[in-house]
Amino acid sequence: MIKVPLVSNTSYIIRQLPTPTAFIDTDHNIVQTSDTWTSIFNKNGESYKSKSLFAVFPKLSHKWKMVLDNCFNGNPQPMGIHQVIDTKGQELWFEWTNAPWYDTNENIIGAIIQLSNITDAVNNELELNKKNLLLQQQTEITKIGRWEYNIVDNQLFWCSTTKAIHEVPEHFSPDIENAIYYFKEGHSRNAISMALFEAQNNGKAYSNLKLQIITDTGKEKWVMAGGKPIYNKGEMVGLIGTFQDIHEQVEASIKTVDNEKLLRTLIDNLPVNVYIKDTESRKVLINKAECEYLGVKDPKEIIGKTDFELYPYESAEKSRAEDLRVMTTLKPVIGKETVNTRLNGKETSFLSSKIPLLNNKGIAYGLVGISLDISKLKEKEKELRNIINIASVQNKKLLNFAHIVSHNLRSHSANFSMLLNFLESEKDENEKKNIIGMLTQASNNLLETLDNLNEVVSINTNTNIEIKEINLNDKVVDATKNLSAFISNSKAKVKNNIPVDFSVKSVPAYLDSILTNFITNAVKYRDPERESLVVLSAEKKGDYSILTITDNGLGIDLEKYGEKLFGMYKTFHDHKDARGIGLYLTKNQIDAMNGKVEVTSEIGKGTEFKIFFNEKN
Repeated sequence: MIKVPLVSNTSYIIRQLPTPTAFIDTDHNIVQTSDTWTSIFNKNGESYKSKSLFAVFPKLSHKWKMVLDNCFNGNPQPMGIHQVIDTKGQELWFEWTNAPWYDTNENIIGAIIQLSNITDAVNNELELNKKNLLLQQQTEITKIGRWEYNIVDNQLFWCSTTKAIHEVPEHFSPDIENAIYYFKEGHSRNAISMALFEAQNNGKAYSNLKLQIITDTGKEKWVMAGGKPIYNKGEMVGLIGTFQDIHEQVEASIKTVDNEKLLRTLIDNLPVNVYIKDTESRKVLINKAECEYLGVKDPKEIIGKTDFELYPYESAEKSRAEDLRVMTTLKPVIGKETVNTRLNGKETSFLSSKIPLLNNKGIAYGLVGISLDISKLKEKEKELRNIINIASVQNKKLLNFAHIVSHNLRSHSANFSMLLNFLESEKDENEKKNIIGMLTQASNNLLETLDNLNEVVSINTNTNIEIKEINLNDKVVDATKNLSAFISNSKAKVKNNIPVDFSVKSVPAYLDSILTNFITNAVKYRDPERESLVVLSAEKKGDYSILTITDNGLGIDLEKYGEKLFGMYKTFHDHKDARGIGLYLTKNQIDAMNGKVEVTSEIGKGTEFKIFFNEKN
């Protein structure tokens, strides 16, 4: 019981009280306060003496009047907590207590009110409440629950989120045994059992265990579990941990993986080359077809490389420029016919497309390329074009041949008819003999014509010609030996510059005919003003072995006779032995072997023939 009489010599003592203290009378008026009270509540030195406590603090609970009245009757009771603003404008919390105020005669004349500053405690509690609320919100958003296990009492606690994940009612009381039982039998249950054992017996924490549970309603669900030991004075007293529902994320991840596998399977089995490049034109993805084209088994050998590491510089430079154009303009390249050259020199024809890859801001972050190998199609196209050309040439030959047959045989027929008429009407025996002689010559000419025509037919209808690898130098030596008398009588020279090991693919009989005809013509049409010189040389170029025969003879006016040069019975010089059949036959033989002939000539200087033997035969 506190007894403090209100006398002047006690005022000083009251002012020195360390806690905020106020004395009020039974009318609730403030009679005396401590300096600590004054410093907190009296603004600008204003005195609150003789003022009602409830007038000074209008927000005080009116229930407190009843509490104070009970105190005036000698029955003090707790008043509670009240928030005030001090003279500095700070928000403070005080716990108010009261006690009867006695005079010297033991009469209650009022109440003594003392305040305890609990601002820090209140703020800490508010902060804790905020954190708990935030934690609860985060728990609800992230679906992360908490659990605690008291080893001493063998008590397990689940928060409401953990219970919701297990789909158990709010009043459910878990224990460590049934908690483990909720994990799916097999890997998940074994893994959590081992983790709890290690934590409880060896103090080893665990985290990020991705496991499956069977909920109380029978649903399979993916969860993430974690836990660690808690200690008190160095002794393990329990475990605490988190429990997160990650079912949607795992299912989405599994679906994403399945979709990626499906997409990868599709891309890898497309009959086209597919690749993705970044903004630096580095390859970040390639399919199996692209791997095969680049000659690698593992895509990792190509990932991260640019075209400058995979193709010749000129090709890579063009590709990089096209990549930049596609990513800058955002305009795709679709179905462009291109020829790619590998570092080993191999060329491949493609129908290529490049499509920009755009982010959500519409900016290109790379491109996807699709290339269809059309090399075989191009080869077939070339073969078809060749067939068409051959058919066209053969058609022309056929028309020409029909014209020759019609013209020449008709000429022979008319000649025979005329001579026979002469013979029939002639009376002179000597003249008859002359006519018979002319009939014999006409018969020989007809036989020669028929032989020539038969040779042409044989060349163009023989589909079973056997092409062999033949040493060209040896054949030239044989041909010059066979023509040695003719060459010597013509005072000509044949110079053989063909390497001794040079070979061509040809029909042996055709090669003999070609060499004989071209050498004979070169000597036959020599210039009488100078010694005849025929030079033979050879080289390999692309798909052909090329025989070059050069002479210094009369030359041919190609502007005048170029189109008729290889025609049947076409002659270009007034030479008594010119029959116009040799070049025609050799041209047919060369064509039959898929070869070709080129000629350059200048009147008075000579002629050069290039015979191309196809090495792909």
